Amino acid sequence: MLQFSVIIPFHNAETTLSETLDSLRSQTETEWEVLLINDASTDGSVALAVNAVDKDSRFQLINDLRQGTPRGVAATRNLGISAARGKYVALLDADDRWLPEKMALQRRAFENGADIVFSSYRRFNPEGQSLGKVVARPTVAWKDAIAGNPIGCLTGAWRRERFPEARMPNRNLHEDYVFWMTLLRDGSIAHGLPQVLAEYRVQPGSISANKWRAALAVWEILGEENLSWRCRGIGFLRYAFKAVARRL
Repeated sequence: MLQFSVIIPFHNAETTLSETLDSLRSQTETEWEVLLINDASTDGSVALAVNAVDKDSRFQLINDLRQGTPRGVAATRNLGISAARGKYVALLDADDRWLPEKMALQRRAFENGADIVFSSYRRFNPEGQSLGKVVARPTVAWKDAIAGNPIGCLTGAWRRERFPEARMPNRNLHEDYVFWMTLLRDGSIAHGLPQVLAEYRVQPGSISANKWRAALAVWEILGEENLSWRCRGIGFLRYAFKAVARRL
C-alpha cells in the first residue's frame, strides 16, 4: 500500500534537484510516490524531473506547459497536496535532502498513533559546511507554536485522512508556520523525532534569510491568532530569543 506522498515544488532548481532526488532513492522505506511540481522553470530542472520519471515510476511530474509566471511555493505545494494518494503527506524543497531512515522512522511513529510527525534536522551552507542542527521537541501543541515555528517544513508529515482539507496559505513568507498552526489549532499534537533525518540548505539572500522581514511576518501571524497583546508579546519575545540562540 502506498504510504507516503512527497511534495516537491521546484523553480529553476537545476543545481540542487539531483541531490534531493538521490536522497529519496536512498530511503529504506520503499512505498512512496514523489510529486514533482514545476513552477515555471526556465533552466534544466524539468529535464532532470523527466529523467527521474523515466527511470522510476514512483516519481511523477506535474507540469503546466501554459504557465508563464511562477505561482509561488504555497500554491505549487497545494497542487501536489491535492494530487497526493499516500496515507501520509510530506513536504520537501528542491534544494534540501533527507537521510535514508526518514520515512521509515516517521511511518513507525504514524503506526503508533501520531497524526503529525517531524524530526530534528541539520543546516548546511551551499559549500556543504554544517551550520549546526535544530533539535525537535518531543511534542508540539498549538500553544507551543506561539513562540515561533517549531516544525522544520522539510521534516514535517501528516496523516492525510486526519487532515483531508490541509492546504498551504497563499502568503509570501512563513506559509509553513501558518500551515502547521492551522493543523494544531484543533488540539492535535505533533510528535518530534530526536534523530537528524533531514538537511536544510541555507541559501544566502533567500526570503527566509531576511531576518527583519521574517520577524515582522511572525508578529503579524501571531496577531491573526487572536491572542491578547500580552500573549502575543510573550510569544514574539520567545521566538526572537530562540532565533538568536539557534545561530550562536
